[in-house]
Amino acid sequence: MTVYFIGAGPGDPEMMTLKGQRLLDNAPVVLFAGSLVPSDNMATARDRGALVVDTASLALDAIIDYMAAAHKQGQDVARVHSGDPMLYGAIGEQIRRLEELGIDYEIIPGVMATSASAAWLGKELTLSGISQTVILTRYEGKTPFPERERLPALAATGATLAIHLGITRIHKIVDDLLPFYGADCPVAVCYRTSWPDQDKVVGTLSDIVAKVRAKKFTRTALIIVGHVLDADNFSDSYLYDIDQAHIFREKNHSQKAN
Repeated sequence: MTVYFIGAGPGDPEMMTLKGQRLLDNAPVVLFAGSLVPSDNMATARDRGALVVDTASLALDAIIDYMAAAHKQGQDVARVHSGDPMLYGAIGEQIRRLEELGIDYEIIPGVMATSASAAWLGKELTLSGISQTVILTRYEGKTPFPERERLPALAATGATLAIHLGITRIHKIVDDLLPFYGADCPVAVCYRTSWPDQDKVVGTLSDIVAKVRAKKFTRTALIIVGHVLDADNFSDSYLYDIDQAHIFREKNHSQKAN
């Protein structure tokens, strides 16, 4: 028996990996985070008679109880989280309990909201000469933050930022970022990326607060900040430089000859 922590992706069922879908299709017990994973994505599991439980209203102990009961029955569990379960998936405490109980587990990564949102925007987040670093973070709330990870410290790097769980504090985020990025720095806010009701707004640090409030986004939104979002004047990648390609061809030819 194994508990499989499966990354469901940001919402679109076709963004789940083939491995994740295979495990979901075969698990007798399915526990899914219903506040972030569309219930419709569980339709196949329900149709084949699996026990499907929306854990959105359950405390940790109740979730572990389902896993422990399945363990006693020798039944695999598909524990379905949104995005990639290793990022803000709150699986660390679940894993700790499973290890205490001697229950096997495996983690199946998924498509992150950051990558799905960048694809939706049609933007590369790492452009030569503009930014080669992407920082995934969240805005400080109830979860304690070390001083070195607070937003002003991260903003000092000038990197592309992907900020989770902060849409209700967008005004504070802007205040923290303005000294480092400037009022004209582009910002994109992607709401429920890949869901049927997905929406987005693009602006700058000077006007994004008003645009977000006009959209009435209050949850499930990712904030992406950085000059990669509007950069036109950037260098071509060294990867496809004609001289580099020549070196690659020579190396590849040499390897084949050997």
